[in-house]
Amino acid sequence: MSDFIFSADSHVREPYDLFTKAMPEHLQQYAINAVKQEKSIDTMIGDTLCIRVPLDWGKDGGQVTDERYGSNKIDLRIIDMDRDGIDAELIFPSLGLVNYLIEDAEAELISARAYNDWCINHFREHLDRFVPAAIMPVRDLGNTVSEMQRAIDMGYTAVMLPVVPCDGIALYNMPDWDPVFALSDKTKTPIIMHTGTGKVNIRAARGPGGALINYTRQMEDATNAIMYLVGGGVLDRNPGAKVVFAECGASWLVGMGERMDEVYHGHEHFIQPKLSRVPSQIVREQIVCAFQNDKNCVVNRKAMGLETMIWASDYPHKEGTFPHSQRVIEELFKDVDVTPEERAAILGGTAAKLFKLKNLRLAA
Repeated sequence: MSDFIFSADSHVREPYDLFTKAMPEHLQQYAINAVKQEKSIDTMIGDTLCIRVPLDWGKDGGQVTDERYGSNKIDLRIIDMDRDGIDAELIFPSLGLVNYLIEDAEAELISARAYNDWCINHFREHLDRFVPAAIMPVRDLGNTVSEMQRAIDMGYTAVMLPVVPCDGIALYNMPDWDPVFALSDKTKTPIIMHTGTGKVNIRAARGPGGALINYTRQMEDATNAIMYLVGGGVLDRNPGAKVVFAECGASWLVGMGERMDEVYHGHEHFIQPKLSRVPSQIVREQIVCAFQNDKNCVVNRKAMGLETMIWASDYPHKEGTFPHSQRVIEELFKDVDVTPEERAAILGGTAAKLFKLKNLRLAA
């Protein structure tokens, strides 16, 4: 039997009018919307440009060999998945990725609820192949907890927080976040942080090498979030909570854990709060990273821990692995002496267990 492959980073395109329809008139200035330009789709909040994406980055239909057919239509998406050898996907929004930039707590909650209601219903008949992640509002952490519980009650097994909190929101080293992570612990619902969400300047570097610098430094968003969550004790106080980082790479994780251990012991007189476990143990037990091309994850799997790494395709984005995922996967494992059990865990088993995927092929 071929590998069971779970992509832990894939995206759906919401209806362009989803958020404007949901937002009441007095809050329309906070409504996420999409404007089609001659060469791009502009994601806006009200009249403010947030993201500009070229039109050829994935659409439904077309005859081009590597076209992404299923950004919105599930039947076409499944065709693409079967062609690429992908059995299941963790689903992130497209427009909704900017939800954390909404500066009004009421509008942010309305927007998150609109997406969460739409997304779970969009995939309702296909939850053996898709794990939708619910958007969590964060301007009011009381809203975070209530919407998280509502999403779990609706059937979600994954929820999203911004990788970088915006101004006015508690940083991840603060105990303000304990009720959110306590609910993750209690319900065993993993929290997902996708690159580029929250207060992230994706074009911070300009001039020579700007694109290379900007895309590479996206892993810094994940490393910073992990240091805050570990250093502030939020994860230590909620040891059953799991945090998954998407599209930030993964092979740096073991080195970062070792560095935090070195600092924790070497500067122990200054370290507050004291932790019940060393940082690297917290990382290994509670952090998971989704990766595409990090061969060193496979090479260093014993040092990192199989439980910390899951594979992802980033469909339908052009920087993803579609339609060559099988070739990418084979390169990851080429000349590396892995057991069938290790390979199965990295490619799908760990993710399926983490997100409580009920898939008949996996069960078989």
